[in-house]
Amino acid sequence: MEFTSVDHVELYVGDSMLSAYFFCHALGFRMVAHAAPESGLEGRRSIVLKQGNSRVVVTSALGSVGPVADFVRQHGDGVKDVAFATPDAAGAFEAAVRRGARPVMEPATFEGAGGRVVKATIAGPGDLVHSFIQRDTAASGFLPDVYLPLETAPAVGEELFTGLDHVALCLDRGTLLDTVAFYGNVLGFEQTHEENVRTEYSGMNSRVMQTAGGRICFPMQEPYTGTRRGQLEDFLAAHGGTGVQHLAFLAPDISRAVDVLRRGGMKILDAPPGYYESLEARLGDLGGFRRETLQERNILMDRDAWGHLLQVFTRTQHARRTLFFEVIQRQEARGFGGANIQALYEAKERETLRATR
Repeated sequence: MEFTSVDHVELYVGDSMLSAYFFCHALGFRMVAHAAPESGLEGRRSIVLKQGNSRVVVTSALGSVGPVADFVRQHGDGVKDVAFATPDAAGAFEAAVRRGARPVMEPATFEGAGGRVVKATIAGPGDLVHSFIQRDTAASGFLPDVYLPLETAPAVGEELFTGLDHVALCLDRGTLLDTVAFYGNVLGFEQTHEENVRTEYSGMNSRVMQTAGGRICFPMQEPYTGTRRGQLEDFLAAHGGTGVQHLAFLAPDISRAVDVLRRGGMKILDAPPGYYESLEARLGDLGGFRRETLQERNILMDRDAWGHLLQVFTRTQHARRTLFFEVIQRQEARGFGGANIQALYEAKERETLRATR
C-alpha cells in the first residue's frame, strides 16, 4: 500500500460551529466546505477548514444518539479520524484488512460536480480510525455531492501554518509495543525514534512511527508508573482511554505565529525553569535566533544532525483539559528534539499540578 500524506484530520465535537469559529479565529484556519442532512450527511453537521496544506474537519451530532454523540459523551471533543491520502484506497483497504486491520467502512465512491473520491476506513488504536482517501483529480471536492464548497469564505486571520507535521497519540499503559507493531505490520510504517522520559514524579515511554518520507508521522507515548499520576494518565482518565493528545502544525515563522496566536487569546506553555540559561552552551549556534526572542515567547529549541528544531505548545482549551496544539518550525531538522520532549513533559506536568490545586 502507498500513502502520500495526511489527507485530513476529523474531530468529533459538541458544536461544529463553535469549533470552526475557534479554529478560524484562534488558529488562522478558514472554512472551505460544509455538509448536513440537506446535502446527504445524515444525523450530523460537518465543516471543513483549511490552512496551507492541512485540512481539519469538525463534526457534531444533531441528536443525542449515534456514533458522533457517543464519541463526544465518552471522550469530549477529540480526534476521531486521521485520514491518509493514497492513489488506491480500495487496494490499501484490502491490504490492511488482510494484514489484520478491522474494517469500519468498505470502499465507497463519491462522484459528482466536485470530481471523484474513493474512501475506505479501518479501525486504529482506541476509538481512532484511519480513512484511506483517493482523490482522482486535483480539483476534487472534499466528498463530492455531500460536502458543499464555501467558495466565498474569507480567511479570518493571517495564515500561520503550511501543513500538519505530526499527530501525537497517548496510549493506555502497556499498549505501546502492540501499537507500534500495528502501524508497522499492518500499515507499513517505520520506527524512526525512541525516547523515554523520567521526571521526579512520573514519566513516559515513546516511539515515533513514520511513512511517506516522514509526511505522515505519529509520535506515540504510554505512561511510566511513577510516584504520582502523571500528565499522560491524566489525559487518559479525562479522555476515556487512548486518543490523540496533540496536533502539530508547521510554521515558516514560529515567532510571528506565537505573536498572532497570543493576540487571538491562545496561551502558550511556559518553558521549564532555567531552560534558556544553558541554551547556547547546549546548542552553540541558535540558527539566527536570539535567546531573548525565544525566551519571551517560550519557544523551545533543539538540533539534530540536519538542523535546528523550534517548538511551542499551547495550553489546552478543552473543558476536559485533553487535546492541545503544537507549533513547530524546522530549519532542516528531521527529529523531535530529545531535550524538548523532556521539557514538554515537565511543562505539561506543571500545568496539570496547577489545574488540580
